[in-house]
Amino acid sequence: MVMARGQAPRVRRRRDRHGRGLRGPLYPASLPAARTRAERFDQLVLEALEPIEQRWHTELTQLDVAVDDVPEVNVTSPEELMWGSDVVEDGNVPLARLVPAGVDRRGLPTRARIVLYRRPLEARAKDGHDLSDLVHDVLVEQVATYLGLDPDVVEGE
Repeated sequence: MVMARGQAPRVRRRRDRHGRGLRGPLYPASLPAARTRAERFDQLVLEALEPIEQRWHTELTQLDVAVDDVPEVNVTSPEELMWGSDVVEDGNVPLARLVPAGVDRRGLPTRARIVLYRRPLEARAKDGHDLSDLVHDVLVEQVATYLGLDPDVVEGE
């Protein structure tokens, strides 16, 4: 910026062109209302997993829990679409999947993993409480499959 001697530097001013006020976040990042839907869902999964993990801690040390937005589908026609016994589904739409331990492409061992699909679960829930119950039920079913037990045993009933 070139200035003549004795002149004050120009300050670029931002205008409120449409009278909407200051731009920025509505809520401070520390408040729950500022979290995204994905962040709220992740928190819901952690809350649903906590009682299961407390009861079965030693059996679940080699199990990871992950969240994906949607399931990956590599099939081109609905007639070919078949889910295995490791998938919890509703109307042929997977809600979660248990990926067994194995070996990855590089030859490294992988841990068993439960993958919850956020968007299908959210679509099937009527409200937040219903979503919480659904996530809990799906987690219980997947942990029961992983442990080779009945879901009622995992739930503690």
